[in-house]
Amino acid sequence: AYFVHPAKGKHAAVLIWPDIMGLRPAFRQMGKRLAESGYSVLVVNPFYRQAKGVVFDAATEKFSDPAVRGRLVPLMQALNATTQTTDAVAFVGWLDQQQSVDTKRKVGTTGYCMGGPIVMRTAAALPDRIGAGGSFHGGGLVTAAPDSPHLGIPKMKASFLIAVAQNDDERDPKSKEVLRETFAANNRPAEIEVYPAQHGWCPPDSAVYDEAQAEKAWSRMMALFGTALA
Repeated sequence: AYFVHPAKGKHAAVLIWPDIMGLRPAFRQMGKRLAESGYSVLVVNPFYRQAKGVVFDAATEKFSDPAVRGRLVPLMQALNATTQTTDAVAFVGWLDQQQSVDTKRKVGTTGYCMGGPIVMRTAAALPDRIGAGGSFHGGGLVTAAPDSPHLGIPKMKASFLIAVAQNDDERDPKSKEVLRETFAANNRPAEIEVYPAQHGWCPPDSAVYDEAQAEKAWSRMMALFGTALA
């Protein structure tokens, strides 16, 4: 994992779940940027059971390469609702033991691609600690499975930002409506918006990185944290 925080004081904690390419320089950069705004940030390696260190080199590899996908997809498939929940509890518990974390303030959590559903499971597992959740081009937030992430919304106390990729919405236009209805039915504030960008647009090393839309998503996240984690 990568833990970064301001040099002095206690601050609200943020837990970041990377996409399928895992913990790498781009996500360290995003974590540091968030810390520079006054948060104590933990960016995790979601694949720590199978792999230590960097699992994807954006400088030399492309996710579109079948060999790269063949290496990364099994790492993602080794995770499930149970591992995601136990990891969330452990990571937030670790954060709450750090001197730079203000445990009187709520925790924020964000996730990208496969990290989106983990954010929702984190908020459902720790409703009294998680005050804000952000999903950016998250996949599988609404499924037909009995453990679909959206079914945890009644347990949550967090405010949410769900930034949907345009091509994900074109493929599955119903999910955003299910999310809107479920958050509303449970009186949970949620900003759900389809961005004119492709799946994966937020990380700066992404092949489809869209700076303007990534900055918009970042600004909406900062606005959410500014109120929900105050």
